[in-house]
Amino acid sequence: MSARIIDGKAIASQVRNKVAEKVKTHIEQGSRPPCLAVILVGNNPASEIYVNSKEKTCAAVGITSKGFRLPIDVEKKELLTLIEQLNNDPEVDGILLQLPLPEHLDRVACVGAIRPEKDVDGITPVNEGRLVWNYPGLYPCTPLGIIYLIKSVVSDLSGKVAAVVGRSALVGMPTGTLLENEGCTTIGLHSESVDCAQWTRLADIVVVATGHHHLVGKDWIKPGAVVIDVGIHRHNNKLSGDVKFDEVAEIAGAITPVPGGVGPMTIAMLINNCLKAYEDQLIR
Repeated sequence: MSARIIDGKAIASQVRNKVAEKVKTHIEQGSRPPCLAVILVGNNPASEIYVNSKEKTCAAVGITSKGFRLPIDVEKKELLTLIEQLNNDPEVDGILLQLPLPEHLDRVACVGAIRPEKDVDGITPVNEGRLVWNYPGLYPCTPLGIIYLIKSVVSDLSGKVAAVVGRSALVGMPTGTLLENEGCTTIGLHSESVDCAQWTRLADIVVVATGHHHLVGKDWIKPGAVVIDVGIHRHNNKLSGDVKFDEVAEIAGAITPVPGGVGPMTIAMLINNCLKAYEDQLIR
């Protein structure tokens, strides 16, 4: 068996095109364009790359982006003051606080200061609570992208068995909740789980988000399963994931590559969330 490759780049492009069309329609109807405020603390090289990519994507679909670069030693009070100003600015629809933050800043307090209706990353306690309650809100971008990719090959998830390997607050846990909300029976696996492979072999869908290079081989996978690899590592001068792609592709029904799988979907879901926040504000 040779797995179908789930092309995250192509699917993300479709999402971006839909967002661009909707933004264009709103502007033609006399509304201002959506606006995303991006806050970057310090000069973490990876964060710089992510922020630049997000700003370029916003520009490409007609979303205005406002960048706020703060020094690495910024005081918590100053950051919270900026967030509150953006919360109260009617011209700003979404606020993105780029993570990770420097160690001296309380991530929970700073993220929690963002108003839920402007939390386009979907990581405030209120939006995470809405996710758990299966109540409408802005949900985390990477998990949303994962579900979008899975649905590109499995239209109805009801009754499917899904295994999520990894329980991070940003990816693993919300992905499991989204899958449950879609009607899946979900198995949550983590570093303390015993013999993870015995559980993943039961699953129709396997999402791997552990940060451990090439952890999952074909002996973990049921023939025909959908495999989503969230990991990304630079190994031997090449990018690869948590899954041994070549061998798992021999047995899986569909699989995401690294790079070009989950990664492009995160930014696509971010701008989609920004559009949603904007449209919700227009209604209010």
